[in-house]
Amino acid sequence: MSVDDLVDELYNMLDKAWSLPMSHGKAVLDGDQMHQILDEIRASLPEEIHQARAIVADRTQILNDAKRESDTMIRVAQERAKALVAQDEIVRKAQQKANGILDQAEGKTREMRRATNEYVDDLMKRTDDNLTALLAEARKVRQNIKASQKSSQKSSQN
Repeated sequence: MSVDDLVDELYNMLDKAWSLPMSHGKAVLDGDQMHQILDEIRASLPEEIHQARAIVADRTQILNDAKRESDTMIRVAQERAKALVAQDEIVRKAQQKANGILDQAEGKTREMRRATNEYVDDLMKRTDDNLTALLAEARKVRQNIKASQKSSQKSSQN
């Protein structure tokens, strides 16, 4: 059952709940407050989902930028190497320098990819934790409503 379904079910349960005068210590739910809490849960979920999508889009953009930068660095290194082909010593030095630039570009790309993945993983974990907490809170409220309904049904049967 999705969170939206749970929220809808809580609204339905709240709308059908009986209020008990003189409840002998039993908690009576405040309908307006419940609606407010449910509205806040519903309002926060789309923002979390939007943030998660933005994080994934940012990750993709960062990886694409890193790839373009790496490709540019490789192309520049290759062009420099070709320009230095005039003599054997120059060719050897150019090849060494090009290899170093390629290694740097590949290392930087790997590091950027690793850092981006860690960043995205951390943000996704926090989003997951927030969604889990919201779902747990919704389930707790639902259980409280069910308990209140059961106690009100027992009281009305007596």
